Parts: sequence; structure tokens; C-alpha cells
Amino acid sequence: MSVQPQYITDTNGQKLSVILPITDYLELLEDLEDLAAIAERRNETTVSLEEVLRELNL
Repeated sequence: MSVQPQYITDTNGQKLSVILPITDYLELLEDLEDLAAIAERRNETTVSLEEVLRELNL
């Protein structure tokens, strides 16, 4: 993703707001959701692929 933001500035040139294409905005929201899910699960124990396959009887 190559974000191309546009900025709204005040009379002194200070950035006040950002304008993004909706697709970039939606991608950023999805990334934030993914990061939140990762953070919530960071202390969970891991399970090996072999164990998962054994539990699924594959």
C-alpha cells in the first residue's frame, strides 16, 4: 500500500487533518484490527501443525 495523504493545514501551515482515499483508509482500519487481534492473543500458547492435524484426524 502506498498511502498518498493530503493535508488540511491552518494559516501557519500546521497540519490539522488528513484526507485519504477510502481504499487506503479501509486498509488501515483492517491493519489496526489485525494488530489488535494479535495483541489480544500474544500470551496464548502455540500448537504445532502436527497436533492440529492429529486433532482434526487428518
